[in-house]
Amino acid sequence: MTSGFADRRRTLSVAVTVLAALGAVAGVLVAVLSGPPPGQPGSAQFGLPGVRASAGGASVIAGVPLTVGAGAQLLSGSLVPVVKTAGNGRAVAPLRRTIQPDLLVVAPFSLPDGLLATVRKLPGVVQAERVEAVRMGINGASTAVLGVDPSQFRSFAARPTGAASGLWQGVADGGIAVSYTMGELDKIPLGGSVLASGRTPRRLPVVAFGTLGIGGVNAVVSDATATALGAPAGNAIVLGLQAGDITADAAAIGRLLPKGAGVEQLVTLVAGVGSVSGTAPAAPATALDAMLQAAMSRRGLPYVYGAAGPASFDCSGLVQWSFAQAGITMPRVAADQALAGPAVPVSQLQPGDLLFYHTDPTAPGYVSHVAIYLGNDQMIQAPQPGMDVEVVPADFGSEFAGAIRVSPAQAAAVAARVA
Repeated sequence: MTSGFADRRRTLSVAVTVLAALGAVAGVLVAVLSGPPPGQPGSAQFGLPGVRASAGGASVIAGVPLTVGAGAQLLSGSLVPVVKTAGNGRAVAPLRRTIQPDLLVVAPFSLPDGLLATVRKLPGVVQAERVEAVRMGINGASTAVLGVDPSQFRSFAARPTGAASGLWQGVADGGIAVSYTMGELDKIPLGGSVLASGRTPRRLPVVAFGTLGIGGVNAVVSDATATALGAPAGNAIVLGLQAGDITADAAAIGRLLPKGAGVEQLVTLVAGVGSVSGTAPAAPATALDAMLQAAMSRRGLPYVYGAAGPASFDCSGLVQWSFAQAGITMPRVAADQALAGPAVPVSQLQPGDLLFYHTDPTAPGYVSHVAIYLGNDQMIQAPQPGMDVEVVPADFGSEFAGAIRVSPAQAAAVAARVA
């Protein structure tokens, strides 16, 4: 983020309720922080040496080479990694504009046929599209999956992903596009296949790596593929709104919904630097000490995508497990953890604060990595496959997104929304 960002309207994605194990999760940290911090006293019990914080723009995690399936051919000139497909589906319309997804209506059943038309007529609605929103395993890793009309929904995706016509054509052809983070870190073969464990499990060809930019949503398929997997047809609606009172818009839409359906904000307007609530108290020192001790006890254990301990971890799994040992409930994914407390400038970092990073080139504004600040300009993280939980110099380079101080009450509230 640039310093000038502080003078403009900002957005902070918030969690989406999962209804009856169906739905999607959202979250993005937007915070503006000052430059690299001066050296600070660390947590004494760890005996951390003084180090110089990294601010040179080096990646906080090293690049992981893409795994490409045998015989697969990457499309040249694509903004995201895409493989050529047979092109046997309906031709996909070009991207005409990019729309911020602001609200999600979701239910554990198909929504009434006339609801979409009614919602589209409401003042302030820019665009609304029916989708399927379900949670299922992709090669064993549970994630939210959206079933969409590729021609229409691509407007709601992060711009690099939305502009990748090959991705949406591959989805229309019956394939699945997974997030860059899931594809890269879980070593999913691009051009190979994955097992989608819906009510009717199916193997699906992996046509692209491209992040939608909605937290926790790691895969997208066509409407037809989603219903073939057992998703209720049209059980969700994604909406883009004009600038205004999103809370009021959500309330108006909520009054139109049948019992059992809900509407949740995907974005909250933020008037200043900070998170949704900057007034909730921070975690007490005794709890943070227990959390840090727990995190440090995991050094040397392996990174496994989707793992949350106690013997293996991904980045957010380490955070969630470590806080749990101190009796603090945290949401599961990094983008939601970024909502667990108010933003703090790096000049005021304290041991136990969380550091967030943008590491996904297909959604540059999306929080995709988290580490725990230890003090003395060091952090502990679960970095990537093939590596172990490690203590490294804190990185404040080009991928650094911001930092928060965890509030147990706020963390629990966010976790409850995505449970």
